[in-house]
Amino acid sequence: MNELRLFRWVSFIEGLSFLALRGIAMPLKYAFAMPMAVRVVGMLHGALFLVFLVSLFRAASEHEWPLSRSAKQFVLSVLPFGFVWIERGLREDMEPRV
Repeated sequence: MNELRLFRWVSFIEGLSFLALRGIAMPLKYAFAMPMAVRVVGMLHGALFLVFLVSLFRAASEHEWPLSRSAKQFVLSVLPFGFVWIERGLREDMEPRV
């Protein structure tokens, strides 16, 4: 699996974990007094975010992205639904050019 495909996959999974943390675990903690939900999902999301950062670095190195592009990918990763924009940009990069 090449670095761009791996980064695309990791970005998507990390984005879903962020949505799970914000949309499921946090409401469980505050509405139903279940703080363990945030601990578990938060730990999973944290680990996936670290994998995302490593994958971002490897993809940027392999494809010689400018720092501005890497920074954009990072900023999008901390926004809810930012992974959709990352996915869209990577899909365009992976399409064969005619």
